[in-house]
Amino acid sequence: MGRPSETSSSNRASRMTFHVRMGTKRLIDIIASFLLILFLLPVFAAASVAIALGNGRPIFYRQTRVGHHGKPFVMVKFRTMTTNAHSSIDLIREQNDRSGPLFKMTNDPRITRVGRVLRKLSIDELPQLFNVLAGSMSLVGPRPALPEEVESFPAELRARESVPQGLTGLWQIEGRMDADFERYRTLDLRYVEEWSLRLDLKILVKTPFVVARQALHRTEVIPSQTPTHALDRKPTSVVRDDAADFASTASHLESAE
Repeated sequence: MGRPSETSSSNRASRMTFHVRMGTKRLIDIIASFLLILFLLPVFAAASVAIALGNGRPIFYRQTRVGHHGKPFVMVKFRTMTTNAHSSIDLIREQNDRSGPLFKMTNDPRITRVGRVLRKLSIDELPQLFNVLAGSMSLVGPRPALPEEVESFPAELRARESVPQGLTGLWQIEGRMDADFERYRTLDLRYVEEWSLRLDLKILVKTPFVVARQALHRTEVIPSQTPTHALDRKPTSVVRDDAADFASTASHLESAE
């Protein structure tokens, strides 16, 4: 007779422990993101000036992503693509390097010269520290995906939304250059199932080394088959805001950007 009560108490204790750990994770996010923003202010300033002088405005690009519990939010990055990237994606859609619903093109001609440097060093992702500070993202978690990508995800992959979406994660340190969607799915679900503060710390420690290693080996050349001047033409449709300007860039998961 006492077993159901014992089970119920155990479940409540487990939920309480989970919430305490999540609260600790949030506290770490607030402190770490605030300190990192202060420390990286010179990098923010240098990147902003480089984009303004090399490509003009806007400096940042904003796009809607799917966050914790499936709640949409606006993610911020340094702009690394032409302002009409969305209208020109059909020119390169067939050159997708990845399988599944995610779009990734190694030598994407929409990326600007300054943007290539920022991406190579992963500097373009740094503004997401403000997302972390605001609470719409975490330092560690699955990379936030586009709403249209989420619609194509298998049902079990929606479990990735049960934890905060992150600036870095298992995908970034173990499968970032892997084009296989199944690998993406496996790593995201593995993170959800094995999540702990210790795992987050392990990922945070590894991330700088992975970024440095990939920066040393990553080369991108503007492909000759797609003239860059064709991507610089103004789109016929009216762009109403920054999110629309950069909607297709969200297809380039780096976070999901």
